[in-house]
Amino acid sequence: MKSLFDQWLDALGVAQGEAIYVLAVIGLILIASTILHFALHRGLLRLVRRGGKNRKSWASALVGHKLFARIALIAQGFVVAALAAMFLDAESLLLQIIDTVTQLWIVLFSLLAFFSLLNAIEALWYRVGRTARLPLRGIFQSLKLVGSIVALILAIALLIGKSPLILFSGLGAMTAVLLLIFRDPILGLVAGVQLSANDMLAVGDWLEMPQYGADGDVIDINLTTTKVRNWDKTITTIPNHALVSDSFKNWRNIEIVGGRRIKRAIHVDASSVRFVGDEELERLRQARLLSDHIEQKREEIDRYNRDQGVDPDSIINARHLTNLGIFRAYLTAYLGAHSKINTELTYMVRQLEPGENGIPLELYAFARETSWVPYENIQSDIFDHVYAVIPEFGLRLHQAPSGFDVRQIGGREKTAAHNPE
Repeated sequence: MKSLFDQWLDALGVAQGEAIYVLAVIGLILIASTILHFALHRGLLRLVRRGGKNRKSWASALVGHKLFARIALIAQGFVVAALAAMFLDAESLLLQIIDTVTQLWIVLFSLLAFFSLLNAIEALWYRVGRTARLPLRGIFQSLKLVGSIVALILAIALLIGKSPLILFSGLGAMTAVLLLIFRDPILGLVAGVQLSANDMLAVGDWLEMPQYGADGDVIDINLTTTKVRNWDKTITTIPNHALVSDSFKNWRNIEIVGGRRIKRAIHVDASSVRFVGDEELERLRQARLLSDHIEQKREEIDRYNRDQGVDPDSIINARHLTNLGIFRAYLTAYLGAHSKINTELTYMVRQLEPGENGIPLELYAFARETSWVPYENIQSDIFDHVYAVIPEFGLRLHQAPSGFDVRQIGGREKTAAHNPE
């Protein structure tokens, strides 16, 4: 190839000489690489970009992360190395320099192309329905770390002119040091695999971890840490291995089952609980949610009193309906008829152990809305109704005396002292 090139120089009338020949070869390589660069980047890659305009396609993800552009740069490196080998002697110092530079060029852009491929796969993966919940970023970052180490070893081997196998074999002696240096990435990688394999946590989940002050949405899971945006808009960073070794609460399942729990009690004044007479029963029967219940309970009680042969007017011996029992039945029916309550899940109204604050009556149900604001609105609407309707059953809510109550009592005592009659 060199003799043909010399003949070509003679035909052009260029004087012979090693320096002239080298400069001519360098000029030829620069011209060829420039033409190839424009052909690839201004021609072929432009056509590829037009084909990847659809943002949801895989081609769009690959083009957007510059995979094809970096592959084109790798191809340019191979072409330059091939041209240098064709026109320069094997013992030439210039050939050795060009080979080393092009090989470093190929290693660098191969690493960057590998990064682009991982980024494109990650972008495509997060566009796909449920698979987007898997915390893959930590795994991809681990692969990038391994790729960077391999590329660095290959680059060092090229610069010192030794086989990379020698450097790889020397890593065995440095294992303990590497484990110490990369302790957190290794722990994070293992934790990320466990989180992914067991579907324990994903971006978008509501995580609660009091020991780290975390209570909010997961916004990022990377190689070593998980970022949580708390409800007060602060950011908490949690080591990934802590998510495996410690306990945390994931609220994701409330969206899966379609219900967020309401569990709140009101306190009824025990002194307001009493039996309900016939006249009051007739009034309460007018309530749509109570008519069937009262009729059924009256038949059941009349049958019991008749079978036992007791006087139905006896307070001690006979069975009677209580205003608290009727109120509990009303609230149960109210929850069952509420359009915002998921009746496919458990719902009930139950009495808890009474204490100094009266008789706790707990409402237990699941709201269909799981988002914070709609959920709180549903819960508030339900208890607004409970507080407003409780006097209709002859019951009173229990609460500690306020300053207003104390002043009212004091005012009545003063009035009674001034008007003894």
